[in-house]
Amino acid sequence: MKCSICKKELAETFLKKIVGSYVKDAKGKLHTICRECQKQLSTKEAIIAKL
Repeated sequence: MKCSICKKELAETFLKKIVGSYVKDAKGKLHTICRECQKQLSTKEAIIAKL
């Protein structure tokens, strides 16, 4: 999977879980976000605005 903001490949654990999180936008679509983008954009509103 890739980050929706920076388009980098997301790391996965051995159980195929992503190292990052999912964010749901106003339309209900899930976006994957990497840890680096989460650190830069601390609030959910800032992340959605960047998408």
